[in-house]
Amino acid sequence: MARKKAAKKKTTKKTARSRSAGRESTDLEAYVSTRGRVEQVRRVREKIKELGITYIYYQFISVTGRIVGKGIPADHWERTAERGFQLVYGSTANLFVDRYGDYIGYGPEAMELVGIPDPETFCQLAWDKRVARVFCVCFRNREERENPGQALTSDCRGNLKRFHQQFQDKYKMDFRVGTEPEMMWLKRGEDGKPDGGFSNPYCYHIDQFESLRPVFLKVIEYCYAMGLDMIQGDHEDAPGQLELNWTFDDVVRNADRLSTYRQICAQVARENNLIACFMTKPFMGVSASGCHTNVSLWKGGGEAINRLHNKVLPGMDEVFTYRTGGENTFMPDTDDMQMPGKVGLQCVGGIVNHLGALTAIGCSTVNSYRRLWDVGFWAPVFADWGYQNRTTGLRISAPGRFEYRAVDSMVNPYLMGSALLKAFEDGIDNNIDPGQPENRNIYQAMEEGKQVKKLPMTLGDALARLAEDEVIKSSMPDEMYKVFHWYKNDEWEKFLATVTDWDMETYIDCLP
Repeated sequence: MARKKAAKKKTTKKTARSRSAGRESTDLEAYVSTRGRVEQVRRVREKIKELGITYIYYQFISVTGRIVGKGIPADHWERTAERGFQLVYGSTANLFVDRYGDYIGYGPEAMELVGIPDPETFCQLAWDKRVARVFCVCFRNREERENPGQALTSDCRGNLKRFHQQFQDKYKMDFRVGTEPEMMWLKRGEDGKPDGGFSNPYCYHIDQFESLRPVFLKVIEYCYAMGLDMIQGDHEDAPGQLELNWTFDDVVRNADRLSTYRQICAQVARENNLIACFMTKPFMGVSASGCHTNVSLWKGGGEAINRLHNKVLPGMDEVFTYRTGGENTFMPDTDDMQMPGKVGLQCVGGIVNHLGALTAIGCSTVNSYRRLWDVGFWAPVFADWGYQNRTTGLRISAPGRFEYRAVDSMVNPYLMGSALLKAFEDGIDNNIDPGQPENRNIYQAMEEGKQVKKLPMTLGDALARLAEDEVIKSSMPDEMYKVFHWYKNDEWEKFLATVTDWDMETYIDCLP
């Protein structure tokens, strides 16, 4: 009898170990068990106590770049850090319904994802000191029959983190990004709708910049409190159009900062009864809002904390950390101080070779293409590259830095970052020659007989180019591409099926 009991105990222990090993083998449990994470979780608790945090937003990014998630009292930080929170899969597609009434990507029968917070992204909200936010990575549910605990491939932020780590491991280089997010501050009418710009459309005009001072100084104040090292700003040439920039950094941290910047602008808009408009082209006849993306690849370097005027850091050290120094592999390696080095040219080749598909991600809405069709405002419409040439899709904006111009204010920076990494890989692995840079204005070059490929000029064309490009599609693995294509193709079809004011004005009385 005693022998049987002992055998039973042994079996039970073995089964428990087996189950434990099974859990640890999943992406989810491996992520929770990452070396150093226990210490990070403990440090967050210290910050919660130090800052008086009572509530936390656990947030991730949907297919369109929207910030979604849950709010949970800070009392439950440790449990949530380990176990995560659950939310329907369809939240990665904004729980959006297509033109046929079906939920995009996932129906009501789908399982629930598990969001696991990244402790290093914990930061107090600048406008309510009781509340903090933390970015999360999403996984399939632990209880799923198929692939339990696997990384959720429709999580664009989680994908970018994995792709960048793989790129670093393979090439011993890190991807640094600086974005130029243009947007418009619009007055809100009594009906709640836009009522013109908060300033007049004069580009680089200091007096118009001054008219936006109450707004942009509050934005900058909040940015400093949430880790954005603001470096410059200007008034652009559309009504209420403002561009504020922060220091470039690691591709994931920069994407998080762009998302944070958008949250900050939305809050400042609420405080001032304004509209923080990130729509690409709300007005014809003036410039649209771009988000030029400056890219470079680096070897080595280190990390340094920038306190940004904060006596006490209102978040984890990592929120205020920037990568600096190292070797910029895009720098010229010949006597020609404009021509990028070997790695840089390969990456230019990768981007130029995939510009058609990349446009579907950088110009991701129907409205995006109003920017390309409204001529005379330097929007990039040609699949070419050059030095300081704003008529091309890609330009060398400075030695060691490329500016990808076919990106607008509605971009999802996580999808864009992943796609550019895949373009870089293709360029490096296959030594893609980008051809000679175009120094002429493209319109002039065309008059002189140059054959130039245009970028896709509609969302439908761009989606078709993406569907044919396996390299860029690989940046949206499995369910990510399914959700993106479904969502954006539905957007295009809805537009085609809609009677607009233009239709009425053009056709209402065209026949007697």
